[in-house]
Amino acid sequence: MKLKNYAAGRWIEGEGTGQLLVDASTGQEVAIASSQGLDFAHMLDYGRKTGNKNLRKLTFQERGRMIKSLAMYLMDRKEKYYEVSYKTGATRADSWIDIEGGIGNLFAYASLRKKLPDLPYFAEGEPIGLSKGGTFMGHHILVPKEGVAVHINAFNFPVWGMLEKCAVNWLAGVPAIVKPATLTSYLTEAVAKDIIDSAILPEGALQLICGSAGDLLDHVNYQDVVTFTGSASTGLKLKSHPNILRESVPFNMEADSLNSIILGWDAAPGTPEFDLFVKEVRREMTVKCGQKCTAVRRIIVPADYMEDVQIAIGKALTGLAIGDPRTEGVRMGALAGEDQVTEVKDKLEELMSSAQLVYGDPEGFEVTHGSKEKGAYMAPVLLRNDRPFEQTSTHEIEAFGPVSTMMPYHDMDEAVELARKGKGSLCSSIVTFDDKIAREYVVNAATHHGRILVLHRESAKESTGHGSPMPLLVHGGPGRAGGGEEMGGLRGLKHYMQRCAIQGSPTTLSHITQQYQYGGKYIEDDRHPFKKYFEELEIGETLITHKRTVTDADIVNFANVSWDHFYAHTDATSLDGTPFKERVAHGYFVLSAAAGLFVDAAKGPVMLNYGLEECRFTKPVYPGMTIGVRLTVKEKVAQEKRDDEDYTKGIVKWLVDVYDETGETVAIATILTMVKMKG
Repeated sequence: MKLKNYAAGRWIEGEGTGQLLVDASTGQEVAIASSQGLDFAHMLDYGRKTGNKNLRKLTFQERGRMIKSLAMYLMDRKEKYYEVSYKTGATRADSWIDIEGGIGNLFAYASLRKKLPDLPYFAEGEPIGLSKGGTFMGHHILVPKEGVAVHINAFNFPVWGMLEKCAVNWLAGVPAIVKPATLTSYLTEAVAKDIIDSAILPEGALQLICGSAGDLLDHVNYQDVVTFTGSASTGLKLKSHPNILRESVPFNMEADSLNSIILGWDAAPGTPEFDLFVKEVRREMTVKCGQKCTAVRRIIVPADYMEDVQIAIGKALTGLAIGDPRTEGVRMGALAGEDQVTEVKDKLEELMSSAQLVYGDPEGFEVTHGSKEKGAYMAPVLLRNDRPFEQTSTHEIEAFGPVSTMMPYHDMDEAVELARKGKGSLCSSIVTFDDKIAREYVVNAATHHGRILVLHRESAKESTGHGSPMPLLVHGGPGRAGGGEEMGGLRGLKHYMQRCAIQGSPTTLSHITQQYQYGGKYIEDDRHPFKKYFEELEIGETLITHKRTVTDADIVNFANVSWDHFYAHTDATSLDGTPFKERVAHGYFVLSAAAGLFVDAAKGPVMLNYGLEECRFTKPVYPGMTIGVRLTVKEKVAQEKRDDEDYTKGIVKWLVDVYDETGETVAIATILTMVKMKG
């Protein structure tokens, strides 16, 4: 069977003999992969002109709902992906990370739409005043790039590698060309076929290359984004491609790294933390046969506990059933292919020049189900380096398989220094129940890591573990780890968007950003805004309310109702040395009084108060002062119906500007209301 590529809206078989792909557990032929004959320049052009155009005209809300629909569609079909995944050598538990973890990323990014406007672009950060009179200001907007996201992925996570990246670029409004590692591309193809068949994504949003990337990078330009996951050496070659440099193409690299796990001094044998540490090491050595960019390669242990840890890890690994992952009871499958086995053994031999083999045998192990000769099997191997500051190959050489090295430390400075010797890692963990130890390690090791997990008895039950990147947290790391960032929630979107500083009047910038900018012109209407449906409200529409004079009785009554008897509100004799001249009105009274001025009491399209985002009290309000409110439509975000019985509605953000008789602002807040749509 020849795999197909999806290029410019068509499924195409590559030309030539291609590369034979085999089942990692049995050695049986699975497929032939070839990308020969594909016109990569045309694929990029098609992605820009068709995919990008189709995606960038959608709002974040529409893209988010689209991604959610796709996640649900794929989840309904997940079982057939598990069947294909067994051929990669992965157990069901391994595949869960890849398949449902990848789909989970889609769900996570779909949910981010709730933090974004109902627009194809968004304003970033706070507005910046650029003039004394307030007639000239600046802001930043982020718009989707007009290119294509080119994802060059590794062999170990053929589903997650595609979906964790595409979830981000699709929400940002940019299409993707996915080039999975050829070795396991048959699993990526199976999922991609369903994505295309679903017709949920607009045409051009996804293209697929099963085979060599050929001259693809010769044709990218400054509007495109290239991402790479894999070995640091391959990443460096791609990152320094002449066209990448010439066109200043954004390049995001996530490289395999020498990740570490540290056992705290407090986590002595017999403590829950000691047991958690051993369990975590065992998992990191055996899940995906150690073929994870985040897997633990260096085990950093207090010198006094080295023997205990060595015995405990050996005991935890003993009796591990290795074999065909389709067989019940097998806990560790095969590496992705024979070439990987050879490479891991070669690296292991290099490591053993400065470290002692203390558990496992790369040759003398049993395969409980399946053929050791036909499958790409390897048993876990534990090494020990008692002089890690002198024997440094442990910090330089990675065996990308079930191989880890123990080493001792004598104080926290040494533990931090050993972790740093990896020259930049995707992640590190410290297992300790002492928060002082955790703080000391995290603060000093953070410069060399993209993520640090603190694990102990309280977090263990719900912890996702050392090796699990999370969609809304950054995944990447400095130095050897590639210097890039993937995912990270809203941060991830910005890799696929162009930041542009905009300058102009508050009124003009309000219109561009579709967020009311303070100082912009008001749109006044005789009709109360609470009588208007969501679609009828305009950004900048403002209600100027009647005024109210604050009295001593207001302050006393609010203190009694709220039980807030703070001295500044109730004891005039205690004000020496404070900013207040006399008893001051509660800030929350001022805000409540403001609501009393702007709320229209009759039933109408406004359904409920949804919350408060920002609130500042900028000037004291004393008895006898008179306040009024300028209530302005600041932003609107449409919401989808949860079910057929739900209302069509949206969230309206209002700027509440409370001012006194001098016209000076005394309080300013953003409140949210849920407002019905006409439909």
